[in-house]
Amino acid sequence: MRVIDADAVHQALDFPSLIGALRETFAQPAGMPQRQVFPLDDNHSDAFAVLPAWNQKTIAVKAFTYFPGNPKKSSELESLYSKILIFNRETGEPQALVDGTSVTYWRTAAVSALASQYLARSDAKHLLLFGTGRLAAFMALAHASVRPIEKITVWGRSDAKVDKTISAIQAGAPQIEVKACDDLPLAVAAADIISCATGAPSPLFDSAWVSPGTHVDLVGNHHHDRRECDSELITRAEVYVDAKVNVFAEAGELLIPVSEGVFELSQVKGELADLCRGTLSPRLDSPDQNAPDQDAPRQDSSRSGNHAITLFKSVGTALADLVGAQLVYEKQAQR
Repeated sequence: MRVIDADAVHQALDFPSLIGALRETFAQPAGMPQRQVFPLDDNHSDAFAVLPAWNQKTIAVKAFTYFPGNPKKSSELESLYSKILIFNRETGEPQALVDGTSVTYWRTAAVSALASQYLARSDAKHLLLFGTGRLAAFMALAHASVRPIEKITVWGRSDAKVDKTISAIQAGAPQIEVKACDDLPLAVAAADIISCATGAPSPLFDSAWVSPGTHVDLVGNHHHDRRECDSELITRAEVYVDAKVNVFAEAGELLIPVSEGVFELSQVKGELADLCRGTLSPRLDSPDQNAPDQDAPRQDSSRSGNHAITLFKSVGTALADLVGAQLVYEKQAQR
């Protein structure tokens, strides 16, 4: 059994191959029970989680710990530690123990980019990024790998972290103009894609600022009583999720509007897998050469036009962890 560390994960993965593998896997049958998150204290801050999944090739389980107070205890401590164990589906033989934290960065961003292939306008050029954590640059570069992004605006509460995030994005995409956000209402109104990857407990912007045709991507929150957008945006948008089994149990972006009586979970258009299988139609505009055949028969004939606001809410799935870890393992085996 191989033990694969974070450096090897970063060397092995790239967004085109990972996004392609995710699309292929999400379109096929798979098993994925609801992930289990166990609070370790009365304040529900420290937590331990287990995420299982399997398909015809691989069985995987990710386990992670979340201790948000760690950075205050020591600069050498991370708030999240994660490992993914994968097994051969045919024999049950253990194949690899893969660093889960690095895979999570890649697969979270790649899942959002895959959703953007279906839901963002194919001519989307301006990305507004909320967040300056370690995931932020991955999110920007993933979206830029599937859409012709020419400008990225970065919003954050720390100028130093904003500058660091800008430098990280420019290192990966020097051809893109990357700037700090100095006028939030204007940036929201001008954005073609808004991607939020923060720990914010309350809405980051006023939904009234969001222009028709915008795609909104929300990945930062997985608490039922917190949210990165307001209820009005949920009611205005066509809402899609990575997996109902997890989002419907954890995402305050949907659960708070439900509790307010302004939204029902039945109004969610569908899951990412539905888009990958072709049982839900993507946004209707100019064809996307990276997406599957948009002329293929579909069960759902309603299609989003250029003026629709689309919204993708993700809390993370074990199946995406499986894909990332398996792809790393296969590339390692080829060396």
